[in-house]
Amino acid sequence: MSGTEDRVSRIQDDWRRERPDLDPSPQGVIGRIHRVGMALTRELTAVYARFGLTEAEFDLLASLRRAGAPYSRPAGELAEHTMVTSGGLTKRVDRLVERGLVTRSGSDADGRRRLVCLTDAGRALIDDAFTAHIANEHRLVQMLDAPDAEQLARILQHWSERLER
Repeated sequence: MSGTEDRVSRIQDDWRRERPDLDPSPQGVIGRIHRVGMALTRELTAVYARFGLTEAEFDLLASLRRAGAPYSRPAGELAEHTMVTSGGLTKRVDRLVERGLVTRSGSDADGRRRLVCLTDAGRALIDDAFTAHIANEHRLVQMLDAPDAEQLARILQHWSERLER
């Protein structure tokens, strides 16, 4: 094993030995992206936790904040922006309402037409949390050389577009 081999390389070597009829080379990309994704999630959620937020709560508050004044979205639209089911969204919103970070108004008959809105406390919290979050993202991306980060962003965007078709 050379000094540049990592866990994924060792897994690939094991599969080459055990299944020489298969090419495990995709694991070099997908396995590493998966591992980097898990590590990034740990780094990101540690910042959210400093503000008493889960990843899901941060996502919801950030979706409202980036909507612009009056920092609200219909529940159905908010579900699309956070990529959760309406049931999952309801639970998140309920917790944030209890904490005084959002309000809910509108039709009780149709939950999708209910408007979810940041409170002043919610806006202050997400502004502070997002400031820390973006500083953390800068720290994480600066682990790469700038040209590598730019190239990786382009590659991932291209791959994402193909996967989402």
